[in-house]
Amino acid sequence: MPNYQKKLAVKPGSKIRLKHFDPSYHGKHESHKAALPEIEENRQKMDELQYLMYAEDKHSLLIVLQGLDAGGKDGVVRHVFTGMNPEGCMAVNFKEPTPKELAHDFLWRVHPHVPSKGSVVIFNRSHYEDVLVARVHGLVPEKIWSKRYNEINDFERLITTENSTTILKFFLHISKEEQIARFKKRLDDSARQWKISESDYKEREYWDEYTKAFEDVLTKTSTDHALWFIIPSNRKWFRDLAISQIIVQEMEAMEMQFPKPTVNLAEIRRKYHEAASPGKANRHKKR
Repeated sequence: MPNYQKKLAVKPGSKIRLKHFDPSYHGKHESHKAALPEIEENRQKMDELQYLMYAEDKHSLLIVLQGLDAGGKDGVVRHVFTGMNPEGCMAVNFKEPTPKELAHDFLWRVHPHVPSKGSVVIFNRSHYEDVLVARVHGLVPEKIWSKRYNEINDFERLITTENSTTILKFFLHISKEEQIARFKKRLDDSARQWKISESDYKEREYWDEYTKAFEDVLTKTSTDHALWFIIPSNRKWFRDLAISQIIVQEMEAMEMQFPKPTVNLAEIRRKYHEAASPGKANRHKKR
C-alpha cells in the first residue's frame, strides 16, 4: 500500500509549484469501490485512536483544511471524521473576521479554538486565510501579510511544544476544470444549491493569484513541527483515503496508552459481586 504520509508531504525548505502536482492522482486504486475497504478500515482506526487519545488525555490533534472553493473541505469533515465521537472532536469554521476580531492581531480569534489535551479539532479554513484572502484581495499591505508566515510558524511551534499538539495541514488540490464541474453539480442538484454564492465565481477570477499565494504558504510554512500535505482531490474518494491514512499513521506514532485505573480493582470487584448478588449478601448478613 502506498505511504501517502511520505509521498504527499511537503518537505520543509522545498519550493512548491502546484503545476508539478497532479490533482487527479489516485494511487493504486481505480475507483471508490476499490478504495472503500481501506477508507472504512482507516475510519474505524481513527475512532479507536480518538477514544484512546481522550482517555489518555496527554495529546491533542489539530487538522487544518485549506483549498479553493469546491475543493472538498466540508466533504472531508463529513466523510473522514464521521466515526469520531463529538465529545472529543470539534470542527471550527473561520469565516470573514468580525469587527471585534479585526481590532486584535490576526491570531487572536484562532487561539481559543486550539485543541485541549485529549481532543481533536478540525479547522475548516484557518489562520491561513490571513495570508491567502488578505493577500489576494489586498485587505492588508504586503509589509503586514508578508510577516505573517513567520508569525504562523511561531504560533504553531508554540502549541506543538506547550500542549503536545500534533498539527496536520491538508491542502486540497483540485484543477480549475474540476472546480467548474462541481459548480455545475451544485446548480443541478437541489440538495446542493444552498452552497451556491456569488463569491464562487468572483473568487474564480483570482485563480492564478490564489495559486501563487498557496504556493508561498506551502513553501514557507511546511515545517518539521507542522507539515503540509498536498492532497490530490479531483477524486473525492482518493482525498478521503489519503487523509484518513495519514491521520491514522500520525496518531499511531503518538504511542498512546490507556491510563491505569485510579481505584483498587480488587475492592471494586468485591463491591460489584455484592451488588450483583444482593440475595446472597443478605443471607450472609442473617447468619
